[in-house]
Amino acid sequence: MLCAVAACGLSVAWPLQDPERISAAAAVVSAVIALFGVLSGWASRAGRSRAPSSSRQVAEAAEALARTVRRQWEDEATLRQLYDPEPLPVVWSDCSDPGVSDHRRLVGTAVVCRADDPQQLAAAFGALARRRLVVLGPAGSGKTTFAVLLLLALLRTRSDGDPVPVLFSLSSFDPARESAGTWLRRRVAVDYPALADTENYGAGVIEDLLTEHRLIPVLDGLDELPEQRRAAALASLNDTVPAHTPLVLTCRTDDYVRAVAESGILTGAAVLEPAPVRAGDALALLKLATPPGPRQRGWNALAEHLDHQPQAPAAQALTSPLMVALARSVYADNDNDPAELADTRRFPTAADIERHLLDALIPTLYGRARRQHPGCSWDPRQAHRHLAWFAAGLHAQGTYDLMWWQLYRWTPALAGPWRRAGTWALVTCLGLLLTTSLLVAVLDVPSWSEGLQWYPLSAMEALINVPVLGIGGLIAVRERSLARTAAVAALLSLSGGLAALPAALYYYHGLFGPVLVAAIGFVCFSLWLCMLGAGGLPSPPRMPSRSRPARRGRSRQLIRALVIVAGVAAISETVFAGYTFAGYETALPTGTVPWGLTIGAAVGAGLAALDWVRGPSTADEVATASSSVQADRLISLISGAACAVVFNIPDGIMRAVVSWSPYNPLRTTVFAAVIGLFHGGFLGAGVALPAHSWPHYTLARLILAARGRLPWRLQAFLADAHRLGILRRVGPVYQFRHARLQHHLATRPRLPAPRAGRRPDRPRPVRTPFG
Repeated sequence: MLCAVAACGLSVAWPLQDPERISAAAAVVSAVIALFGVLSGWASRAGRSRAPSSSRQVAEAAEALARTVRRQWEDEATLRQLYDPEPLPVVWSDCSDPGVSDHRRLVGTAVVCRADDPQQLAAAFGALARRRLVVLGPAGSGKTTFAVLLLLALLRTRSDGDPVPVLFSLSSFDPARESAGTWLRRRVAVDYPALADTENYGAGVIEDLLTEHRLIPVLDGLDELPEQRRAAALASLNDTVPAHTPLVLTCRTDDYVRAVAESGILTGAAVLEPAPVRAGDALALLKLATPPGPRQRGWNALAEHLDHQPQAPAAQALTSPLMVALARSVYADNDNDPAELADTRRFPTAADIERHLLDALIPTLYGRARRQHPGCSWDPRQAHRHLAWFAAGLHAQGTYDLMWWQLYRWTPALAGPWRRAGTWALVTCLGLLLTTSLLVAVLDVPSWSEGLQWYPLSAMEALINVPVLGIGGLIAVRERSLARTAAVAALLSLSGGLAALPAALYYYHGLFGPVLVAAIGFVCFSLWLCMLGAGGLPSPPRMPSRSRPARRGRSRQLIRALVIVAGVAAISETVFAGYTFAGYETALPTGTVPWGLTIGAAVGAGLAALDWVRGPSTADEVATASSSVQADRLISLISGAACAVVFNIPDGIMRAVVSWSPYNPLRTTVFAAVIGLFHGGFLGAGVALPAHSWPHYTLARLILAARGRLPWRLQAFLADAHRLGILRRVGPVYQFRHARLQHHLATRPRLPAPRAGRRPDRPRPVRTPFG
């Protein structure tokens, strides 16, 4: 179809200028056919049949996943100081509420275990009849910590063939849009992209891991879902996940009781709840975490106070694992004196101590980091403002997940589809004006006055992307077949072609009839190609790309790259040779530079890079925020560059129609192609880039950073907050260390920025990202 459109368009448009110069048009047509023949060879990889996973591949995938998960969560446990010096000795036992657990015969024996004993944790879980467990408790009771400790205990005692525990945050699950089984498969594929290596593990490895019970999903935070989704999520787990599949679920007690009342219990699951932490155990752990010496006196004074007043506010506060963890961060790891917690006039209730520890956490951690590494950390007040802004935004959206690919929703200029279309059109227009200035200044145009005519053309060409991005953003369904995607892309291309009419009338100087129709048709065709080549419609995807540069089979990849480069270079040289055989003299110094081979090699290298980057990574790695940003950025840039070339092929041909000269065809055609590369190609990239997550994220980050909402080095800031223990990381998603900390930052006044003529201690009300 592509070759037919290109041949018919050229046969109609080109002879109108000079009917005797058919040989030049034939050379270009043959180049188009041959170039897209090479592209079709690359595209055929997407439709290649894939064999199902064998038993050996599933076993190898499980072992690789176990190594990856263990390394991931051992690193996370180190950052959370779960084993430094030792876990808090919290005792977990069967829930006293009989209405939330299944029949004892289906559950198994009674469970009593200590969180600081890995062997006991693994044995207690293995003794359950179906290895299903629900972990309940109030806010700050250590449910997530228990889940991480259990996961590591199971991995450390795991034998070959045992199922692999994998922790997921439930906050991204929407039971109204997908089932629990579908969500689990998607989360595994997103968080662990190594399993997408179909060459080594097969196409159905994730499905096989779940159906053969080789995974233990550890689902953290049912209470983090909106209230109206919790019962539906619990029902979806019962309906779509087999009853004998091992499972761990955490939730706040009250929220779980309400969800069970609406949808029923989790089938075959034991239900645990924690006993309150004893103040003596908490103080013992805090003393061990504090270096020996004078700093122990503060804990001794606090212990003496609690001995005399066992019901003091400090004793009540330290019954919560969350408060113990905060007290360690504020006092044990710093020079602050914990004896101040004994001041009942300053802290008359346990809630006052909680607010004090939450207020002191961020300044203390960033202050210590800045003392240890002067100039390498963030200012505590500035960091507090940024984190409070994040917390307010998450609170306003009703979520706990800080997803970098959803940051555009926090920016008014990008939140709506038509606003987003207008913003991208403005960016495209600025880019076109900049390239026009460079072309006018650098290229050998006939005159400055003719070169300056490209400025209004740039503004009119930028309008092409407005209907394409606007209508594309209204189409929310992302999962569709290739045929449906092609059909929707055709409709969007038609809207872009209609928007290109003013630019076409301006560029072709009033030419009507076949030339104008062919020009509009080629614009529509170019837009359609770009949308298919970019991998989707020009609207933000639900998830970032999972593709990675292939790291195995480098010799095979090198051979493929050489074939592609050599093929495209040969095609390009054929075009230049066609002009020579037609009897035209080239205006370029062919004796010094082989222009056909040079241009062809450059285009072929871009196609080879696109072929290389489309392969999934086979390394044993887990997706993190930083790695997913880098992967999507690489895909975005290479797809944008490739689509710029793809757009320029038909578009550059039509531009050459009015610029072509029978006396110097090669020079005029090359000039039109260069113009097309910087204009039509820029438009092609403007359609391809919005189909990925990284361009929207980058634009939103720059806008918010310019407004002072975010730091310029956002990923470095988030990684530093994670290293300090303020944020936690679950796959490519960041969350606040505790939901209580997020709520506290979102609802408490921010620390004000120092300004002249303003009292530094006067609080400023919290503003959400939406105003």
